[in-house]
Amino acid sequence: MALTIRNISDADWPATWRILHATFAAGDTYTFPRDSSEEEIRRAWIDVPRATYVACDENDEILGTYFVKPNQAGGGSHVCNCGYVVAAAAQGRGVAAAMCEHSQAEAVGMGFRAMQFNFVVSTNERAVALWQRLGFAIVGRLPGAFLHPARGYVDALVMFKALAT
Repeated sequence: MALTIRNISDADWPATWRILHATFAAGDTYTFPRDSSEEEIRRAWIDVPRATYVACDENDEILGTYFVKPNQAGGGSHVCNCGYVVAAAAQGRGVAAAMCEHSQAEAVGMGFRAMQFNFVVSTNERAVALWQRLGFAIVGRLPGAFLHPARGYVDALVMFKALAT
């Protein structure tokens, strides 16, 4: 599968919103309220981050999206945070791995020295395994911090990776 990762454009928003809405409405991997409005999600995914990207196939169909933003202000602004979402139909095809690798290169280009994922839901086992395969370490565990719609209270993980600078 040929995959292109590029900056999001205004024309990409409708397809991106459909992917994000489906993921957040499921309520099993992100802390966004399940009934978040399109306006709320657009602000969080596009307006607040430093950059937002889409991953597209050879037909320019959007298969996934991610953002990069500083994890903290001031003395913590050299560490970035990213969020990744892959369309349900594209899962298991390497899209998340490609976006994570792309995000690390982009983050270094933006001057970030490390990447931190603040709240990885422990039951999202495929994501946890992928992030570990890509060099992220679990540096913290938040017991019962996430209310999963089917499994009840589950742990959230803090994952971290130093980036080459």
